[in-house]
Amino acid sequence: MQTSLDEFDYIVVGAGPAGCLLANRLSAHAQHRVLLLEAGGRDNYAWIHIPVGYLYCIGNPRTDWCFKTEAQPGLQGRALSYPRGKVLGGCSSINGMIYMRGQAADYDRWAADGNPGWSWQEVLPLFKQSENHFAGAAEFHGAAGEWRVERQRLSWPILDAFRSAAEQSGIASIDDFNQGDNEGCGYFQVNQKSGIRWNAAKAFLKPVRQRPNLTVLTGVEVDRVLLDNGRASAVSARWQGQAKTFKARKEIVLCAGSVGSPGILQRSGIGPRPLLERLGIGIAHELPGVGGNLQDHLQLRLIYKLENARTLNQIASSLWGKLGMGLRYLYDRSGPLSMAPSQLGAFARSGPEQTSANLEYHVQPLSLERFGEPLHAFPAFTASVCDLRPQSRGRVDIRSTNPQEAPLIQPNYLSHPQDLRVAADAIRLTRRIVSAPALRPFNPVEYLPGESLQSEEQLHEAAARIGTTIFHPVGTCRMGNDADAVVDAQLKVHGIPGLRIADASIMPRITSGNTCSPTLMIAEKAAQLILARPETLSVGASLLAKRSIIQH
Repeated sequence: MQTSLDEFDYIVVGAGPAGCLLANRLSAHAQHRVLLLEAGGRDNYAWIHIPVGYLYCIGNPRTDWCFKTEAQPGLQGRALSYPRGKVLGGCSSINGMIYMRGQAADYDRWAADGNPGWSWQEVLPLFKQSENHFAGAAEFHGAAGEWRVERQRLSWPILDAFRSAAEQSGIASIDDFNQGDNEGCGYFQVNQKSGIRWNAAKAFLKPVRQRPNLTVLTGVEVDRVLLDNGRASAVSARWQGQAKTFKARKEIVLCAGSVGSPGILQRSGIGPRPLLERLGIGIAHELPGVGGNLQDHLQLRLIYKLENARTLNQIASSLWGKLGMGLRYLYDRSGPLSMAPSQLGAFARSGPEQTSANLEYHVQPLSLERFGEPLHAFPAFTASVCDLRPQSRGRVDIRSTNPQEAPLIQPNYLSHPQDLRVAADAIRLTRRIVSAPALRPFNPVEYLPGESLQSEEQLHEAAARIGTTIFHPVGTCRMGNDADAVVDAQLKVHGIPGLRIADASIMPRITSGNTCSPTLMIAEKAAQLILARPETLSVGASLLAKRSIIQH
């Protein structure tokens, strides 16, 4: 490990999925001195690595920032917990481990919106480059990368029945959600290795921690980026209780996520003028879009009581059941302790007007009132469904210049009428699936939101009452070239040479699925852009970059 802390070629801020991958790729070139800064601690907490341990990591200040949203008018005034990873590996250390890319059309739309280089055909090789797929290399999968993808190690009869019911309802059974069109129903593939969580720190950092040109520091809270004649030249931070400045000769790359990256920019005087003036922050560069365009997947958790079914509710309710789970995991890393929060997935259309799947189901052989509370005493399953392409937009803003003060998170869930329509259609579709013949032997009875709710207005109220985040915030440093864009297609912050952003915050539109692996792809793309010699860039991309500088 390098110990001198004077000056580096590249500084990467945030050791979540994007930061871990980017530090790996940049430090693979021995001539580059790379510094990776993480505000959280090491990933040495045992529950990080046992898949079911997410129950003990989310909401735990050791591993989670424990943010909360503002009270949401669209959710009957409720404020939601907003988990974000506070540890090496970031959210990949506490998330649901689902390997999901989204749909080809997501990326084609990014490109069509004026972001060359981001179409499906251009990003697919980046997904494959980091992938280590259990089935080996193929047209849509890679096997030589570090990001391990495996089948899940258990199945449940009740989930198999739901899959059959979905097929009876017109949702075909498929085996792979990651070929560009994820419409269908099947078991999720997961980021695990032999029944153990495979987070980004294991995949991308652990194998290269001894590189002499790579320094990884934890417990470093970055306050702001420092500019020298308009160019990003250093970051100001606190480390071991002391103020510290880390200098970058070439570039600084923010990988602090959709909550962290806009906050660093705003404290640096880069952001919307009204916010900066209100907080007394000098305006280094006005960028109105910083913190805006917040998008997230809102899940509706429909719970069904069952008969004649074995679910985790019963198994986990007894001492013998818990002991059995533990022994099975110790024996062969299988059983309930090895399971992701959601095992079965489905992608479907909320109505005939949809041109592709716009709903995602996470189906679980368990139920509980709310996250962090005990499982129900009765057998049940949960069919959690989210709108993949919400129209509601929110914001993330700092409250003060103090980096330790939690940000103001305002997602504005269900504020767009179309999101309410999709929510009502999603509840109706779920009821249609559950009433299919394959589930009749289990006599499912709707516990939440309640089958008496039938009218459009009642279903809107139900969505507001049971809706909660599925932890996919994106978009707060949007890529594009209009007045509200924050980075260009090269991921360079508009008007600030030497500064890029490479995390989920740059997504112009949220992907149609879970967002961890798309974030890794963004970092892979960033590494490609940073390491490319100038003469290898396309003429179109070069002209676009020049135009961006002129605009700002």
